[in-house]
Amino acid sequence: MPRTKSLALPLAVLLAGTASAAMARPAAVAAPAISVETLKEVTQTLSSDAFEGRAPTTPAEDKTVAYIADRFAKAGLKPGNKGGWYQNVPLAEITTKPDVTLNVTGGKAPLSFAYKQDMVVKTYQIQPRIDIANADIVFVGYGINAPERGWNDYAGIDVRGKVVIILVNDPDWQTQTLDGPFGGRAMTYYGRWTYKYEEAARQGAAAALIVHDTEPAAYGFNVVVSSNTGPQLELDAADGHMDQSKAIGWLTNDAARRLLAAAGQDLDTLSAAAKVKGFKAVPLGLKASMTLENAIRRQASKNVVGLLPGRTRPDEYIVYSAHWDHLGRCEPVSGDDICNGALDNASGIAGLVALADAYRTQGAPERSVLFVAVTAEESGLLGSQYYATNPVEPLAKTVAGLNMDGLNVLGRTHDVVVIGPGKSELEDNLKRAVLAQNRMIVPEPTPEKGSFYRSDHFSLAKVGVPTLYFDSGEDLLDGGKAAGRAAAEDYVKNRYHAPSDEYDPKWNWSGAVEDLQLYYRIGRELADGSAWPNWYPTAEFRATRDQSRGTK
Repeated sequence: MPRTKSLALPLAVLLAGTASAAMARPAAVAAPAISVETLKEVTQTLSSDAFEGRAPTTPAEDKTVAYIADRFAKAGLKPGNKGGWYQNVPLAEITTKPDVTLNVTGGKAPLSFAYKQDMVVKTYQIQPRIDIANADIVFVGYGINAPERGWNDYAGIDVRGKVVIILVNDPDWQTQTLDGPFGGRAMTYYGRWTYKYEEAARQGAAAALIVHDTEPAAYGFNVVVSSNTGPQLELDAADGHMDQSKAIGWLTNDAARRLLAAAGQDLDTLSAAAKVKGFKAVPLGLKASMTLENAIRRQASKNVVGLLPGRTRPDEYIVYSAHWDHLGRCEPVSGDDICNGALDNASGIAGLVALADAYRTQGAPERSVLFVAVTAEESGLLGSQYYATNPVEPLAKTVAGLNMDGLNVLGRTHDVVVIGPGKSELEDNLKRAVLAQNRMIVPEPTPEKGSFYRSDHFSLAKVGVPTLYFDSGEDLLDGGKAAGRAAAEDYVKNRYHAPSDEYDPKWNWSGAVEDLQLYYRIGRELADGSAWPNWYPTAEFRATRDQSRGTK
């Protein structure tokens, strides 16, 4: 499941390099005009019912990518993938029939858990039928194996062929400071649901079920349902992802409590124990059975790639990106089954087009600039993952990039928030751009959401490309922090991944304009300069980048 978005602008800056931090201060970059009419027109068009929620590999995709390519061309870009607008992304669509049930025996009484009400399960494995029969169930706490932190929730237990129950987030997520074995309030990758499924598969588990809890997950169970039911996409693979667990999914908090109670256990007691280093997994003496019937369809989706060639160093690249996809036809609300994805992320694509227009009016920079509209973010960053592992231009030549995942439509803010600060030298670029706007950088208000790991910039980070990730903050010029926070919470509760994420003609685009000027300043500074910024030496991605650039 992708990260939640607030109405405040998530700015994920994907920037790469290997030069030292002691770089010459570049000349100031002027902020160009950003067309509000372009932002409105592109957002409203892509989020209209005519585009049916922009689900990849549906007929709506053809209409979507053709529209984006047309807007790129009108903005003066050239086809960016060796003369073509598109990069094919091979996907497998897996649709699990909704009659799946989870049955548990061995406790005080047999239990059955209903699909969408008590649980959601699906599979990464590309096969038409999944059977799990009478598999032992084990509670594995937070499901973390982190040898560098001396933490292993799987120590002393063999979960091969078993069903594991896992808590969401990190053990210290309730800490109000950034101190703790897993960064305190700030989520690490170990807290992400993606990691928990990956580790369960490495341990040989037949199935992995995460216990949902709204605060540490950062979204309600309605989001779990809307994001994990219906057609699900995975990158196609020759081995059919048979190295993954047979089934993965979520339990509601209430369902988990009932399951554990059947084994004579209490969720609160086990959760408290799991927070302590040295926790030992708890076999529950229960057995689980489930069958998934899956329809399989293979079809390539598309990333859309536009190019603005550089004048003097055309073989060095800045990358701007945003995802074009959303959920398509989803769980109906009041009869509306189209998840239009206006903010998430038709607005981000509008930002790409508006930035391309701005570059055209200011003239080509020294380095080339790629504008990449990626697919299948909502399915787990698949389009950006494919680009990162199959880049249209070498990663060693990728100097910088900026990723947009929802524009600020509340109005201007006083503040900017760095997500995952202290990771790369690129924070200097951000500081200069923010200072030029007379804004200030403030601490991340919700580090427990793990936002650094939840948008497309993370795909490049994993292959070594340095990333700087920041948001415009909640301190609105009109209404202050209380109004900004209330609007963000309202969006997550009432519109995120729901049919109600629709275009609103009353949106205030002044904040989006100011934030897009930040995008432009940072990108242009690097595109006209010669710097190759890098991760700080302590960052987890530094060694990978050094290797790709041939440096130490």
